[in-house]
Amino acid sequence: MAVRSTITNLFQEIAREQQRQLAPLTDDLKLLQCGLDSLSFALIVARLEDELGYDPFDTAESFPVTFGDFVRLYEARAA
Repeated sequence: MAVRSTITNLFQEIAREQQRQLAPLTDDLKLLQCGLDSLSFALIVARLEDELGYDPFDTAESFPVTFGDFVRLYEARAA
């Protein structure tokens, strides 16, 4: 499965589990406005590490601001 699809599915799954209203996931959506909280993001990052086998935040020089930035961070590490 493509990295983008994996991330999108996981955002939706976590939102359901945490009973959160998720905004439409567009590249320009600011992560702070997507409807998830810090616990939700921690779950996403942990599950992505389990599924993809890496955590790009351990070497990231900056943190993603938008959903598109978040996806690109993972895609860059997968390449």
